Amino acid sequence: MITRRLFGALAAVFVAFGAAPAFAGETQVAVAANFTAPAKEIAAAFTAATGHKASLSFGSSGQFYTQIAHGAPFEVFLSADAERPTKAEQAGLAVPGTRFTYAVGTLVLYSKTPGLAGPAALKGGKFEKLAIADPAAAPYGEAAIETLKQMGLYEQLKPKLVTGASITQAYQFVATGAAELGFVALSQVVDQPGGSRWVAPEKYHTPIAQQAVLLNPGRDSAAAKAFLAFLKGPKAAAIIKRYGYRPG
Repeated sequence: MITRRLFGALAAVFVAFGAAPAFAGETQVAVAANFTAPAKEIAAAFTAATGHKASLSFGSSGQFYTQIAHGAPFEVFLSADAERPTKAEQAGLAVPGTRFTYAVGTLVLYSKTPGLAGPAALKGGKFEKLAIADPAAAPYGEAAIETLKQMGLYEQLKPKLVTGASITQAYQFVATGAAELGFVALSQVVDQPGGSRWVAPEKYHTPIAQQAVLLNPGRDSAAAKAFLAFLKGPKAAAIIKRYGYRPG
């Protein structure tokens, strides 16, 4: 027979630990490199709210898709585009009906040098290197190429391009001085003091609609489903906005 004192102690423990699920789980999430900082904040807020844990891996969307197609045990895919989650769905690698746009990205031209980043600098060409992400693997790289072509500058600046495997490496080229300028994600520099940046007009490139999807290994994962539900909610939306994205 449970005494009143024991019942009270058990109730106190429940209150102390909040309303987290009795059987908290963990989900493996593949995250596009441009979304690194907001994903970390969202994952922390997700754990605080649900008790579940999201284990995050970061890289280029193209590389992740290849790994997923070859059986990598990711349960959730946060891509930097809509193309690869759609392909995953069509190829039977993802759960139908779970794909949605979680954020719309912003492409910026960034430089550590004040006053350098802008159309005039691109047209003048008085710099040695312009960093971009690999357009074959990263949507931000593809958007950078489209922007240069729209401005009529691609052929002129092609010899100056240095290509990173991901948007993270493209940013690192600029941050370390290996390139004076670089097309990166706004989220990467939104909190960076100093330097200069120019937001590429959206009409210059295909919208960077970043989509998420539940992959087959997460079909029966409560943590994976909860993470995607949390990503659609107001707490995640506030974080997404703060990093310069538009929530989907």
